[in-house]
Amino acid sequence: MTLSGALVFTGNNLKTTAKRKMSKKTLVKLVFAINLFALLVEFGKCQKRSFVVNYDDDTFSKDGKPFRYISGSIHYSRVPKGYWDDRLKKMYAAGLNAIQVYVPWNFHERTPGRYTFEDDADLVGFLQKANDTGLLVILRPGPYICADWEMGGLPSWLLKDGTIKLRTMDTAYIQAVDRWMAVLLPKIKPLLYSNGGPIISVQVENEYGSYDACDHDYIRYLKNLFENAWGEDAVVLFTTDGPGNKMLQCGSLQGLYTTVDFGPGGDGTSQFNWMRKFQPHGPLVNSEFYPGWFDHWGMNHSKVAADKVTFTLDKMLAAGASVNMYMFEGGTNFGYWSGANSGYNPQTTSYDYDAPLTEAGDPTDKLMAIRSVIKKYAKIPDIPMPPATQKLAYGQTQLTAYGSLYDVLDKLTPYGPIKTDYPITMEAMQQNFGYMMYRTTIAITVKNTTLLDIPGIKDQGYIIINKVPMGIVNRNKPTGLNVTVSKGDILDIVVGNQGRINYGSLIADMKGIISNVTLGGTILKGFEIYSLQLDEFVSNIKPKSVLGFAITRPRHQAQLSVPTLYTGTMPDLPPDITQPRDTFLKMSGWTKGQAFINGFNLGRYWPARGPQITLYVPATILKPKDNVIVLFELETAPCNTASSCTVDFIDRAILNATVPSKH
Repeated sequence: MTLSGALVFTGNNLKTTAKRKMSKKTLVKLVFAINLFALLVEFGKCQKRSFVVNYDDDTFSKDGKPFRYISGSIHYSRVPKGYWDDRLKKMYAAGLNAIQVYVPWNFHERTPGRYTFEDDADLVGFLQKANDTGLLVILRPGPYICADWEMGGLPSWLLKDGTIKLRTMDTAYIQAVDRWMAVLLPKIKPLLYSNGGPIISVQVENEYGSYDACDHDYIRYLKNLFENAWGEDAVVLFTTDGPGNKMLQCGSLQGLYTTVDFGPGGDGTSQFNWMRKFQPHGPLVNSEFYPGWFDHWGMNHSKVAADKVTFTLDKMLAAGASVNMYMFEGGTNFGYWSGANSGYNPQTTSYDYDAPLTEAGDPTDKLMAIRSVIKKYAKIPDIPMPPATQKLAYGQTQLTAYGSLYDVLDKLTPYGPIKTDYPITMEAMQQNFGYMMYRTTIAITVKNTTLLDIPGIKDQGYIIINKVPMGIVNRNKPTGLNVTVSKGDILDIVVGNQGRINYGSLIADMKGIISNVTLGGTILKGFEIYSLQLDEFVSNIKPKSVLGFAITRPRHQAQLSVPTLYTGTMPDLPPDITQPRDTFLKMSGWTKGQAFINGFNLGRYWPARGPQITLYVPATILKPKDNVIVLFELETAPCNTASSCTVDFIDRAILNATVPSKH
């Protein structure tokens, strides 16, 4: 290539023209210099990506400029992957500039050493979708998260030996944490804001000040673990705790930014004053501002008034605080993922949370009120709020008894029972969730009605003698039942795990029967323990399938039946609708159990206790036709006649039913 240039000087009729040709060697040097300059420019751009705490001005600094986040919590584990885009776009349209996300360890490592990051567990895909939507991310990778989630996100297999000390420097616990973090943290590193991703800050552990261990060496260990994986100043690391001396004293650590969490009511001044005692400088942060609350079975549905939420939110934003609203989209505890609180109070399958977006992702009046407050302090995207997802009342479905527990026991336990002298726990059986049956033959002579006592029942036990149901015991008392038995009778105890405790110091919540069973004070021995593989069995039930033989019709005792499977096929779509739509499975008349559609575990139902009556059925799990529903009814079905053995699919949720005054 030849470049020509000319210099022309004019004067006294003197004209000088200079021409020169550039050598090939000089051209190569020039091209190299241009490319190098371009690379340096791009590198400079990357170097400008930063998110730090500006302690001098009491604010965050993003790319060198003051920044305040207005965020909302959403849990990818509670929302079907097919709806991630819908929910994130609604959060962005509401005026949020960030989301807060928990990473539940037990959702990804359900058995030791086997990791799941596909489908609804596609963490990286979710975070990338948030980035594509225009949302920054505040990540909370635990290892403990609470989240009102089964065992606070810790895997139940940690409890197998019964000796581990969770959330401490206990060797067995730390070794498990190290293995998990060695898998998780490298996936996160490219997604840090400083590396071009959306993650601006990362929480270390979670509300550790509410845990009795108060082991600062443990929190320091996690801090170092994160920094060694990502770099010392790669991302803002923080803690969050309730606004109180003990909680902040045990939960905070030098080198981690201290934040607080609290709900509506007042202007937040007293709560932020607690934060300032432990974090004198830097931005004010409420990491969990509660626009709603979760529900427990048997307690009234939680509601938080929108004006109460917006009042406190307005005051916090006026004070310059960064705020995350927990939850902004609650979602659903599908399967067995709902947790419980001390006392023992299990949480409902719905995690609607009375949040700005409903369980099904629909915008509410509360959302629009919050959006109006945000608009006073930040620019709202000039886009319409995406509409609610379409719902469909599919109508009534006739169910038939597929078979009792005894009809399908060999299929539910294909490898047979484990024989032991005394009961062992669900964790020792290497079963994380669901149901087990403990069987023993009565070997003593009992003349009169005698107390069968199971003080170690976790959580609820169905007492069946010679295949006749006798009654129910549970961990909240009574743990015993008066029975009449004879030597040689077969005693079966079907035990249901209702969710492990997720908050406080009692999270090592082992399940099954965790101590001896006595009859009239005599310890019973010689147990066969059946691990019921319910999910695996149900996934193989086809439309309109039957067992092929007459099912057992056990006698009823005090309105209680042997646990039984019921199945049916949902109505097809109307002719004018071609694609499945969201719907709600109304369980009125049924008592307690587990519901499945097309093998997908919708979660626990318990309408007899309330307040939740419906189960959310996302369109993402449905087909245009031949959708198979299976119920595992533990107590009593409304099936005295064929016409009464039904369920309804309706187009709205019922989460606020009246609950019994006593239970």
